[in-house]
Amino acid sequence: MKTFGSVSTEMEIQSPAREAWALYGAVGLTVITVPKYLAAVDIVEGDGGEGSIAKLTPLSGSPYYEKFTKVDDKHMVKETEITQGAFLDLGFTLYRIRFENIPTGKHSCITRTTIEWEVKEEYVANSTRVSILPSINIANDIEAYLLANEKKHKHSN
Repeated sequence: MKTFGSVSTEMEIQSPAREAWALYGAVGLTVITVPKYLAAVDIVEGDGGEGSIAKLTPLSGSPYYEKFTKVDDKHMVKETEITQGAFLDLGFTLYRIRFENIPTGKHSCITRTTIEWEVKEEYVANSTRVSILPSINIANDIEAYLLANEKKHKHSN
């Protein structure tokens, strides 16, 4: 038997949805995550679009691999699944993260992050390791990055 679970969060970002999507979509997120959360992100297969596989190396711990199972630029939705290491080493059979950017105005959007997982029954206690907090931190970092770059752009004109 397996246990299924999901957790989700929504955060408003004071930046246009397309600008936030430029970081969430494809490999733009590496600007934010390296070196703060990860030592390295390497695309080992593909071009960073749908079907690509990335090797993520945490600041501490072993590398793991994610596959970009969905990259929908039109609807600003990205899904990744861990394919090797990390949660799969803890009895999970699925660990999927979905990022969605939803426009709410000309200069704002909501970023929704959803984590879905399946874990083997004998490892169900490991479900407590699933946390939405890193996604909240990254959304905050994306907003700060976009606002800082907007100010730089305004001052350079």
